[in-house]
Amino acid sequence: MRHEFIVNPAAGKRKHIRAAIETIHAACDRHDQPHTVTLTECAGDGVRIARSIVERGEEARIYAVGGDGTLCEVLQAAAGAPHIAVTNLPAGTGNDFLKMFGPAFREGFWELDALLTDFSQAPLDVMDCNGRLGLDVVCAGVDARVAADVDRFKALPVVKGQGAYILSLAQNVIFKGIAKPMTVHVDGQTWDQPTSILCICNGRHYGGGFMPVGDAMPDDGILDTLLVPQVSLPTFARLVGDYAKGKYADYPELIKAHHTPGPIHYQAREPITTVVDGEVMRAKEFTVKLSEKKLNFFWPARLSYCLEKEPAAAAL
Repeated sequence: MRHEFIVNPAAGKRKHIRAAIETIHAACDRHDQPHTVTLTECAGDGVRIARSIVERGEEARIYAVGGDGTLCEVLQAAAGAPHIAVTNLPAGTGNDFLKMFGPAFREGFWELDALLTDFSQAPLDVMDCNGRLGLDVVCAGVDARVAADVDRFKALPVVKGQGAYILSLAQNVIFKGIAKPMTVHVDGQTWDQPTSILCICNGRHYGGGFMPVGDAMPDDGILDTLLVPQVSLPTFARLVGDYAKGKYADYPELIKAHHTPGPIHYQAREPITTVVDGEVMRAKEFTVKLSEKKLNFFWPARLSYCLEKEPAAAAL
């Protein structure tokens, strides 16, 4: 079996990427594991490289070295391939999907000696959003519009990461308005009203610091969907902190929760900005469903995405 490392050199600083590649070679050589390191050169390159690996038909493990976008590109080619398993070596700024493995996920996934020899593996659910596959979160409200505009502000010569986010937040929340007209069909119900947030979770984290559904499981066949209708700016400011912490159940009158296998269909007269694991899409109509494909995902055995259960009450 061959170990294939697909490295996104744009995901981190050049010296860190160089050090990561040296770490990869050293670990594979120590364990006498055949491996290849391939650098992406442009957007979509991860899909092309992963597809070439899949099409060989040989058993292989693919390591997406980068952020959520790099993992998402590999997913497009590797989902549904029984001879392929995938993981993510965190080299991006976010790596939101991996956060479900706990606060030490970065150190854990970079323990390559363990990842090569002592790992766990499971088939994870895959979301299909108008043909685009995702593992983590699909969002289509003001949060999606903020995320989509961040890169535009980053292009300004005097604006950096946090500043770009603040400018995008101000533009979309204060000046453009929080809610947009949208019709949403979910769980046999139809919502036809301006919508502030529509968030569909297979994973738990997105947006760098949001965990809207803290008990979402990526292998339970359920899409945890939260819908926030039109709210005022003061209400939004009051709500967003608890929304980010997964406290949606505390606001049943403001946050409509659905735990469903899907599909979730939404549409509007104007194009809707939708973000799938960081990938921006725009269309007037979207359908999000669980794909028939699954992704064989592996991770260090000492980590887990499973939630700890409360101990059973002692018998009287």
